[in-house]
Amino acid sequence: MWSISELKSRGKEAFKSNYWRCVLVALILTVLTAGSSLTGQSGSVQNAQSMPLDSEQAKAVMAFLASIIIVYVIVWSLLRVFLLNELEVGCHSFLKKNLNEQADLNCLKDGFVEYKRTLLTILLRDVYLALWFCLFFIPGLIKTYSYMMVPYILMDEPDLSPKEVITRSREMMNGHKWRTFLLDLSFIGWAILSVLTCGLVGLFYSEPYRRSTRAALYLELKGRV
Repeated sequence: MWSISELKSRGKEAFKSNYWRCVLVALILTVLTAGSSLTGQSGSVQNAQSMPLDSEQAKAVMAFLASIIIVYVIVWSLLRVFLLNELEVGCHSFLKKNLNEQADLNCLKDGFVEYKRTLLTILLRDVYLALWFCLFFIPGLIKTYSYMMVPYILMDEPDLSPKEVITRSREMMNGHKWRTFLLDLSFIGWAILSVLTCGLVGLFYSEPYRRSTRAALYLELKGRV
């Protein structure tokens, strides 16, 4: 069984050897994650219901806010599918390559090389995850770990179809999801420090460290399949 401490040591070494590029790549991935989570928020519309306006004014305000949210969700979703998902794959390609050598930011373009295949695979992954989260949070979280290796496999195994990539990730994570959760949990102290420093520790240290460690996990599991 792989060692959490060894993976973290490898991830830290790789991240520190190419510090500023790793910080930038981790920031991009963080923004992509944050942007996706915002698409499900509708607090602005709910808040409008408590505004001290007459019924006609309240309806107009709610309709306006709802239209803004709908436009935001549509625009972000289109950007996500046709641009940002491919960028996500490129970021993971950078992190993987950086474990063995100082990777260049040109790796960010890797997700656009086989554009259609990348688009379909990540879109399929996101649809599967959305359906699992519709069941309940726990099944969705478990499947998040199951599909964690999809971006890496996309780059390493170009002959696999989108469904085969997802299946390979699921197979690779069989028996490793709980320990991977513990690996993520080992960064909880850094997460607390990041909150206390208004995100500075996360931006300049813990996020690139954590994401480099996850890339090291992929290489570890790849050698076992």
